[in-house]
Amino acid sequence: MVRQLLVMLVIGSLCVSVRPSNAEEEAAAAESLAVFEQRIMPIFRSPKPSSCVQCHLASVDLKNYILPSAEKTFVSLRDQGLIDLSQPENSKILSLIQMGDKDLDRGAKLIHQRTRQSEYDAFVAWITACAADPRLRELPPLSEAEVARPQKMDAVIRHNRKDRLLDSFVRNIWSQRMRCFPCHTPFEIDETDGKHPQALANYRKLEAEFGQRMNIFQETPEATLRQLILSSNRSVPGRLPMINVQDPAKSLLVLKPTSKLPAKDDNGDFEKASSTEPVSHRGGLKMFVNDQSWKSFVSWIEDYARVVGDDYESADDLPADNWYPTQQVLRLSQTPEDWPAMTGVQFFIHAWDRQQNEWAPHPAAFTQGLVTPRRMVNGTLFVLGSEDGGKSLNSLHESLPAGKYLVKAYVDRQSRLNSNPTMWLSSEDYVGQAEIEAQWLEGFKQAEMLPAARLQK
Repeated sequence: MVRQLLVMLVIGSLCVSVRPSNAEEEAAAAESLAVFEQRIMPIFRSPKPSSCVQCHLASVDLKNYILPSAEKTFVSLRDQGLIDLSQPENSKILSLIQMGDKDLDRGAKLIHQRTRQSEYDAFVAWITACAADPRLRELPPLSEAEVARPQKMDAVIRHNRKDRLLDSFVRNIWSQRMRCFPCHTPFEIDETDGKHPQALANYRKLEAEFGQRMNIFQETPEATLRQLILSSNRSVPGRLPMINVQDPAKSLLVLKPTSKLPAKDDNGDFEKASSTEPVSHRGGLKMFVNDQSWKSFVSWIEDYARVVGDDYESADDLPADNWYPTQQVLRLSQTPEDWPAMTGVQFFIHAWDRQQNEWAPHPAAFTQGLVTPRRMVNGTLFVLGSEDGGKSLNSLHESLPAGKYLVKAYVDRQSRLNSNPTMWLSSEDYVGQAEIEAQWLEGFKQAEMLPAARLQK
């Protein structure tokens, strides 16, 4: 009995020696509160956006994770798995703040470096102080309504990331930059290529006349996108922006390549090209309104406008954003007489599913074109991937394999694409389908031919 009593006394004394005194607990609480007031609350109160804007164009800010109460902020972060109590320096909230270090845009990384480092240092100091406070560690969880987090869904936050937007820009616009060669793509001119001397001479003449604004496409997609955004944020009298977030179809990035040459003066020289309506283009027509390139340009600009405007509310609002350009062309010939010239036509290409022995329910590719005066429709294919894409910025050379396909055609008789360029035509626009054995070779000269008479409902 005496021995058991001695053992209990020893255990009790050990517990007392390990447990911090009230004075130590009060000191730890005072330290964490002081760090919160001095370093975290200034972030919360600042009218300036946090470094989150380096990677997220909308929907999230570091302030979204902070509450006026130090205790509630700690518990909120703890219960969302954003704080590592055993190794505070490995907390997820810190790795999120450091995401900007991985930004491919070196300019943006440099601009936000000081803010990012300041936020990181503040949270490291505060989280370390909190983790050393037993009372904070043991606080009960908050109610769901009290937890501090961004209001938008994770899917919307991911969609509004700059790297996602850049990937989309690469697929929808950068991939088609050679339409603008050589006037707006000087880095693509190869002085050692025997075919390029005239292109170089033409470019130098235009550069001497118009200066650096000729260089719409830079050497990388990151630099190109940054320059387009910066130039579009500056209002220039008498000139529409390259990216018009108020009216995407009125962006110079779209209007210039779909505009004709300016008129000639009495001496036979071209007048100055207009950068406001009616727009004219010294390079002439490079694509047509409502063809597949125009659709991809306008779709990307509309998405960009909605991202920077923080207009997306839920995953249901998001575009699929899963187009991957190819060099493969579908050509429909001998269109019916009741399809007027310049009418928009959409094609969806379904692959044959050998395992199920039926046509795949979801299309493998899509294209869109216009009825020409010669009663043809030409469209360069976009491969349709999964909604998350699952590909990288290098996914510029997608293609469909040769095989058996079903082509479904839809005609925009009501000109709905004019007012809603990103829409998919529906069953009321359906005109027929045809099976083809396609080789899907590259280029217009090797387009896959389909006579319109083969389309059957």
